[in-house]
Amino acid sequence: MTQHGHTDQGKAGQRAALIIAGTGALWVLLGLIGEEYGWSNRVRLLIDLAALCGFGFGLWRIFRLWRQRQDEKGGT
Repeated sequence: MTQHGHTDQGKAGQRAALIIAGTGALWVLLGLIGEEYGWSNRVRLLIDLAALCGFGFGLWRIFRLWRQRQDEKGGT
């Protein structure tokens, strides 16, 4: 019997989790740095939009993984 983390799907799930966690960590870190150095609101908005794209990419990866599992089970 294979363990969850050692299958291709398990690794894909781990990568998606790392994308989301890394995006969140960088977003918080850059927000704190921007506040400390007094970056303009435009730069901070750009960081927020980049983080939104990172979170969206992570969710898209999770959705693809979920659809792949549904197809393998024969679901709709």
